[in-house]
Amino acid sequence: MQLQPGREALVRVAVATLWTSPEAVRPVDRPALTAGADILTWVSGLDTDQQVGDCVLSQLLLGERVLVSELRPDGWARVVAVEQPAAKLDPRGYPGWLPTDQLTTVDPADTGTGDPLVVDATVTGLHTAPNGPVALPGVVVGTRLVPAGPVRDDWRPVHVPGRSTPLWLPDEHLVAASAAPPNAEQALAVAQRLLDVVYIWGGLSAHGIDCSGLVHLAWRRFGVLLPRDADDQAAATTPVPLGAERPGDLYFFARPGRKIHHIGIVTATPGDGGQRRMLHACYRRRRVIEEPLPEDRTATLVGAHRV
Repeated sequence: MQLQPGREALVRVAVATLWTSPEAVRPVDRPALTAGADILTWVSGLDTDQQVGDCVLSQLLLGERVLVSELRPDGWARVVAVEQPAAKLDPRGYPGWLPTDQLTTVDPADTGTGDPLVVDATVTGLHTAPNGPVALPGVVVGTRLVPAGPVRDDWRPVHVPGRSTPLWLPDEHLVAASAAPPNAEQALAVAQRLLDVVYIWGGLSAHGIDCSGLVHLAWRRFGVLLPRDADDQAAATTPVPLGAERPGDLYFFARPGRKIHHIGIVTATPGDGGQRRMLHACYRRRRVIEEPLPEDRTATLVGAHRV
């Protein structure tokens, strides 16, 4: 089967990057454009300015669904990431461009066996056999996989889009897909595992992430699909009075007269004098950090929300 406009496709690499346009990519982005999408090499090659280049929109995880809207002969596909809500851009999901080599068709006959599983390891690899060579490295927390059979010697076979035979990973790296929404502390615990991950504008993985990506991924691990961008996340969550926030709630930030530009996850109830703490992917520090809110952050704090 071939990719076709108007039909869904699946991401076949561990992490695919969604670009503003094929013409926007830079020479330094080459590792992220290959059929293998070497995101770790890509991130390690970026300088601090390139980490925040506006050519990146978001990222998609292995098995994530997209709707193909256009195919170009030079190997690019315009898609809508239907699992990343972005109401202000497209009611169907987040639009952008992907290399076609990083996509595969949906096989309607491939239903898999058993209930879906979710990667709970921060980063893992998929192997050709139990204890065998790694065939697909860099698979990250929150990735959903379909089991391909029973556990064998503590290894689990899974179906992988675009591959005819199952791959294997340690069963301890997987959990059953959540049947109920998480509590806030559970989502916060996932985000805390990403401390010190490098800041990448548009990043959505344990290799590099941005502020709204951190929030999206932490809840996605439990099957909750929050919008991709911070202002949309504010619209999709419930305000709580400042002073009543608790760990796992969200802080939103905006300059006067401007839309929300930043988000963090509350890590402590406000202390004496209203001192607040949050975990966030920090544009200034180019890392995921946990810190008390400095004065300039407090000056732009516009509210606390609860998922």
